[in-house]
Amino acid sequence: MKRNIFFGASFLFIAWAATSCVDLGDCKVCKQVFYLNNKVDHEGSETEYCGDELAGIELKGPVNVGSYVAKWECR
Repeated sequence: MKRNIFFGASFLFIAWAATSCVDLGDCKVCKQVFYLNNKVDHEGSETEYCGDELAGIELKGPVNVGSYVAKWECR
């Protein structure tokens, strides 16, 4: 009886683990770039983003404050 419960629990765990994997193909390296008068003022460090974080970054538009612009650039 204990053996059947163990195998059943193991099967459920393996099935859960196999479906919870993240697809790493949906990732990009992004950085925030700051422009002053249409010239690069400085850049943030590059970081890899995936999934929902990447979607959030790609939906953000540039932020303008006078002649100063901050925007995300991904590759």
